[in-house]
Amino acid sequence: MFIIAFEINQSKIFASEKFSFEDFGLISIMYHRFDESKYPSTNIQLDVFKEQLDIIEKENIKFIHPKDFGKSLTQNKKQRKILFTVDDGLLSFYKNAWPILKTKRIPFILFVNTREVGSFNYMNWDQILELYNDENVEIGNHSHSHEYLVEENAEIIKADIIKSMKIFEKKLGSNSEFFSYPFGEFSLEFKKIIKDLGFKYAFGQHSGVIDETKDLWELPRFPINEKYGEIERFNTLMRTLPFKFKSISPNDMYLLQSKNPPKIIIEFYKNIKNLDQTTCFSNEGSKWRNSQITFREKNVLEIDIVEKFVGERGRVNCSLRETNGFWRWLGIQYVISEK
Repeated sequence: MFIIAFEINQSKIFASEKFSFEDFGLISIMYHRFDESKYPSTNIQLDVFKEQLDIIEKENIKFIHPKDFGKSLTQNKKQRKILFTVDDGLLSFYKNAWPILKTKRIPFILFVNTREVGSFNYMNWDQILELYNDENVEIGNHSHSHEYLVEENAEIIKADIIKSMKIFEKKLGSNSEFFSYPFGEFSLEFKKIIKDLGFKYAFGQHSGVIDETKDLWELPRFPINEKYGEIERFNTLMRTLPFKFKSISPNDMYLLQSKNPPKIIIEFYKNIKNLDQTTCFSNEGSKWRNSQITFREKNVLEIDIVEKFVGERGRVNCSLRETNGFWRWLGIQYVISEK
């Protein structure tokens, strides 16, 4: 989840500013519902959505076509870029957002979980085919059942994904190379299954900016909804930069109770300036707070999580202030096992 622990004076932000960053990375944003106000945790109001698109245009941020995703990580790094994604294939997206995206010719990925296609409040296959036949649309795989697969054994996970792949091949002629984990949750085992099944890219729901150093099967996205999509926060989100790291320990995002709370160690790349000014926050003990951090070395950060993560997810966000209102941003999301 995208938690902002700082403020920006919006009057100082202008689209005409010239920036000198060597790599802006690629911001990926994720939506679900549009103008379904009774689901605020997954909904965005249409007027706010239109304003968000205006901000992207005014900031001269380029929408990346899914087919160009791979090369966008290594080419034109000084161009500000964004990838638009939508999860679940809900009917409110088709009715309310798709006409806008089609008119503006904005490329995007629609991640579909095949079991729900055609059921109440979901798009049917004719509607999905309409999008599939548009040159700016990629229909990504979002599993078959959209259950809490991260809690299941490898056989169940694999069977579910293979079932969705077969339906994709039957309905669309081929499976997508893009996958979105249900609820953004994955483990090392789940990730290996997705990789072995031939997917080239897989997305979670942990916040952060994509760059060429990121694991292609645990790519970050910023979830956008009524709480975390208001305009001031969205403006800040558009000013995030990649926070490049070599490794994070523990590296399995499925956290057993015996390892809760974890001792988190992040090894950053050595060329990041002012790394010692990094701040981190976590939701340990079910309350967002400033985390205790220590630098073992100049580029190795240890986060001391004092209390256990409570509930289904444990989150940590680290940020580093840059110039011109930009922030380097790194989000970590652990799935907390009941075992």
